[in-house]
Amino acid sequence: MQDAGLAQLTALLDGAHLAAPDSLPTVVSMAAGVLGWSARIYLIDYEQRTLVPLPVAGTELPGTEFVETTLAGRAFRAVESMPSEADDEPRLWVPLLDGVERLGVIDLRFLLGSDIDAEPLRDQVRWFAHLVGHLVAAKNPYGDNFHAARTGGQRSVASELIWSLLPPLTMACEGLVISGLLEPAEKVAGDVFDYAIQDGVAHVAMFDATGHDLNSSVIGSLALAAYRNGRRSALDLSAIASRIDSTLLEFAPDTYATGVIAELSLATGVFRYVNAGHLSPLLLRGGKVVKSLDAGRRILLGFANRVVEPIDENLEPGDVIVFYTDGIVEARDQGRDFFGLERFIDVLEHSAAEHRRASETLRRVVHRVLEHQNGVLQDDASVLMIEWQGDSAAEMTAG
Repeated sequence: MQDAGLAQLTALLDGAHLAAPDSLPTVVSMAAGVLGWSARIYLIDYEQRTLVPLPVAGTELPGTEFVETTLAGRAFRAVESMPSEADDEPRLWVPLLDGVERLGVIDLRFLLGSDIDAEPLRDQVRWFAHLVGHLVAAKNPYGDNFHAARTGGQRSVASELIWSLLPPLTMACEGLVISGLLEPAEKVAGDVFDYAIQDGVAHVAMFDATGHDLNSSVIGSLALAAYRNGRRSALDLSAIASRIDSTLLEFAPDTYATGVIAELSLATGVFRYVNAGHLSPLLLRGGKVVKSLDAGRRILLGFANRVVEPIDENLEPGDVIVFYTDGIVEARDQGRDFFGLERFIDVLEHSAAEHRRASETLRRVVHRVLEHQNGVLQDDASVLMIEWQGDSAAEMTAG
């Protein structure tokens, strides 16, 4: 089994080495066949509602799988392998991950009589799925096939600009999870977020540019670029904010954005932040929102000489900081009733009580907001969660 398993992984690596993105699903299928398996990749769409199959040469393309109502969707939501109930076909729906970012699922089918609960088989499945996830992520920048499968509509130019700048939506390292999500996926304009982990510090930021058009995307992109430039120049938070100010002022008059710029020490849990006209982040502790972080305020970004000293907040292991934009709480239903902070907090706390992973919590938040506004958002709605586990050995809730 070990030799055959190694042969499968070798076939996958060798086949993927020079494969174009659109050839990768066929390479994966052929590598699965080394052990007599069949494999089909399903990618999650950008709205995180359906799992879309990728074509494999010589096979019929199956239909999509709905996240909320199918076994495939359950595997995606829970980030756990789900066995099929069909007795005559050993089968597993396996989460497809790049690190901890959820890319979709793999439909794996095995030889008749295979024991899908056997530890050697489960280990081989885990190695195979992890490698496939990394290969999908690695091949993605080289073509548009995966993007075309995931997009549910015609993405706007403004949205294309924003998505091209975003980091992976979810990441995790020892003691930390960061996860973000933006809606509407095809028309987001002025909202953007970023993060970086280095030298024991998590650097995190969210910006909301004025307006909701291509100009908003340009402003948000400039704010993000200036933030990264300041961060990579080892400036402190106040100086980074000033660099964003000067960048927006140089671009055009009356060019503004709100934003929160923060640093988190992974060793001590000290969360330092500056808030430039943005909504106050929320602090969840023990699964409850215990306070909003209202200090460290200055006027919105795009003004000269508006320096403020950063504020420190001491976190406890398991604490979660939530950044969000006004499109979350200001979404209105047909009766003009706001979604509001109370509903937002309710979703966060219910997800915490159910031990939902960060990315699944955000998926539920934005879908609740969309439902409140009858599926059509009038403004960008974005959320970013930062969970600090400290030295806790508790299971990370990334996924």
